[in-house]
Amino acid sequence: MPTISWFYGIAIRMWFNDHAPPHFHAYEQENEAQIRIEDGEIMHGRLSKSAQRLVRTWTEINRDALMKNWQAARPGSRMPLERIPGLDSPQ
Repeated sequence: MPTISWFYGIAIRMWFNDHAPPHFHAYEQENEAQIRIEDGEIMHGRLSKSAQRLVRTWTEINRDALMKNWQAARPGSRMPLERIPGLDSPQ
């Protein structure tokens, strides 16, 4: 499972050939959650309140790039997953 972003101690990863709806996995210390790309909401798992806010904001900013990666991770696609800058990356 490639790490596509890292910010403020939160790792963002996406599985190849993962189940719908489009989502990614966020890891923060001992917590893990599946985050829906459409709205940044937690589908399964848990994150701290501060990590939830950060991940939701990051998702809103990067929704198009996340969907591009989701499509690249579909069966039959030969496109690589792209790194997405974190909230703490210089703009």
